Amino acid sequence: NIGFEGRMDYGAVGNVTNLASRLSGEAKGGQILTNQRTLSKVENLVEVEPLEELTLKGFTRPVPAFNILRFRT
Repeated sequence: NIGFEGRMDYGAVGNVTNLASRLSGEAKGGQILTNQRTLSKVENLVEVEPLEELTLKGFTRPVPAFNILRFRT
């Protein structure tokens, strides 16, 4: 919780939030980019294409990225 009595806000902070923001910033119109960890949770539901590793601000190592193409039918 962030705020004081009478006014409270909620915020998301941390590595996961930063990664999501950076991937979103790298995506072109219509793209949904994800990382390996998130992909492992949904890989049986979606078709993806692997992309080049991305060098993202705030991350010391390049991040493997994947473009989600469509849901599997």
